Amino acid sequence: MPSKWRLVDSGFVSPAESAALDEAILEAHIAGLVPDTLHFYVRSVPTVSVGYFQKVSESLDIGACERLGVAVVRRKSGGSSVYTDSGQLIYGLVVGEDEVPKDRAESFQMVCSALARAISSLGVDAKYRPMNDVEIGGRKVSGNAQLRRKGSVLQHGTIIVDTDVAAMDSVLRVNRAKDPSAVKPSDRITTLAVVLGSAPPLALVKSCLVGEIEGTFGSKLELGALTDREHELVRKLVAERYGDKAWNLKF
Repeated sequence: MPSKWRLVDSGFVSPAESAALDEAILEAHIAGLVPDTLHFYVRSVPTVSVGYFQKVSESLDIGACERLGVAVVRRKSGGSSVYTDSGQLIYGLVVGEDEVPKDRAESFQMVCSALARAISSLGVDAKYRPMNDVEIGGRKVSGNAQLRRKGSVLQHGTIIVDTDVAAMDSVLRVNRAKDPSAVKPSDRITTLAVVLGSAPPLALVKSCLVGEIEGTFGSKLELGALTDREHELVRKLVAERYGDKAWNLKF
């Protein structure tokens, strides 16, 4: 019989709240207060999500962010800085370490391959690219990061349904370590809107991902809500960390 997991859909959330939500669910899972959880959200304003160890001066243009009204939030997981806006679906998957391979590369392969199958079911040929991307035609349509803590795993990432490419190119600096031939950040990405001719409904993208996660993990996702404990921790984390400019720009 499939194990029962929780599905939470937060809809549109602020940049600070989005980072706090991921961590609050992870902490509640570590404490044994909530089951394995798949969480969906969309950032309410354009945002650069900075990897925990990223140096702001090397990965983004703060001046451009201020001019364009693009927020900056530093997440707890590593990886590159990522531009997100309302055209991108973001997921967070929180599971026990025993649910995924111990090897980080193998665990990325497991989850990202499920993402690739979900995206392919929309009518495109999406493929997993090690270590943590999903691509269509050699261009990234999903980037992912992972955080492990006390027996629990958080993997979160984007699915680029549609996005403001001009804003992305204005605020992000080219990561030549990822692609030496890239002239601008958007050279490495594509969108479902571009490859399909129009953006698929977010509800459809979510449904495809839910089906693949259930099939991959042998689980049954049931729509639920955050607990009072999680809501309380979100408020605390926004006030003390993710809503604090010193935290977000500290490196």
